[in-house]
Formats: sequence, structure tokens, C-alpha cells
Amino acid sequence: MEKEIGYILSGIIFGLSGGFTPGPLMTLMISETLKHGTREGLKIAMVPLISDFPIVAGSLLLLSGFSDASLFLGILAMAGAGYLVYLGWEGLSFRGEIPAGGQTKPRSFRKGVITNFLNPNPYIFWITIGAPTVIRAREVSLTAAVLFIIFMYICLVGSKILTAIVTGKSRNFLKSRGYVITIRTLGALLILFALIFVKQGFHALF
Repeated sequence: MEKEIGYILSGIIFGLSGGFTPGPLMTLMISETLKHGTREGLKIAMVPLISDFPIVAGSLLLLSGFSDASLFLGILAMAGAGYLVYLGWEGLSFRGEIPAGGQTKPRSFRKGVITNFLNPNPYIFWITIGAPTVIRAREVSLTAAVLFIIFMYICLVGSKILTAIVTGKSRNFLKSRGYVITIRTLGALLILFALIFVKQGFHALF
């Protein structure tokens, strides 16, 4: 069970980072929460449970045929490390922000799904980080792979739900010191994960 715990922790870190870090879906969710109330924000917070399914399935299908190709997985690990460093640096340099502007008409769940489908980040994450991690977890056990996905999405959606609720009650939440510290801490953890990916990629390539 020790190895499974490692993948659970990975899922938690990736989920919290994806859930709290600003992006297109987060911006839409916060903007609609501030303008139209918590209920609209909660609708958008649930979007990844629907919109990510074809992305996850497609990424796993694409990479499953290369699961034994060390060179391919090594290159992906290096690419994933670079992406994690990019996300980590964004987190470390975060100073707090509240999205401005936007339409006055409330966003629907459908609108959130479209926004997430047009966002390149889920595709990049699952092709370079998520799917390779699931493949490695599956080599340990099916349970490890399933737990990684479950805990990741619990934390991803849960953190967005929490953000919507808190934002609905406090318009200054995104500029609060606690939120900034959370984002920066997650950014540092992502960079640490990048080092792990570099190590895995190095071993796969050499």
C-alpha cells in the first residue's frame, strides 16, 4: 500500500494545484460568482467531472500503445517536467488577482464545458503528466491508478467548490494573504514534482 499512497499524494497535489491556480475556467467561475452569486460558480466548478473525461480517455488511449517505449516516455517525462516548472513558476510569482469585466448574463454549465474544452491546459497536462503517471501507477496496481485519478478529481473539483463558496462570501478573497500563500506553496511543490519527472525521464532515456 506504500506505493499506492505515493500516487494518492501525487493526485492530491496535482488536484489542489489545478483547482486553486488561476486559469480560464477558474476566471470564469470567479467572475460569475462575483456577479451572479455562488450558485453559478458551483455549476462551473463541477465542469471538470464532465469535460475532462474524453480528454483523460483520449490521452490514455494515445499513450497506452507506447507504455513500453522507454524513449517516448522519457521524452514525455522531460516535457512534463518543463510544464510543471512553468506552472510552478506561475504559482510562485502569483500576487493575487480578481478577474474584471465580462458579460452580465449568467454563465451556464454548458458554457463552462465549452470554456474548458477550448482550454489547452487539460490536454497538455494529461498528455505530458497525467496519462504517463496513470500508466506508471498501473504497473504498480490497478488500485494505484484508480486512486490517483479519484483523489486528483476530488481535490480539483473540491478546491474549486471551496473557492466559489469563499469568493461568494468575500470579494477580497483572491487578494488575501492566505490565498496567495496557498498558490505559492503549491507552485513550489509542482517544481519539486518536476525534479521527480526529470529523474524518471533521465532513467528512461539513459
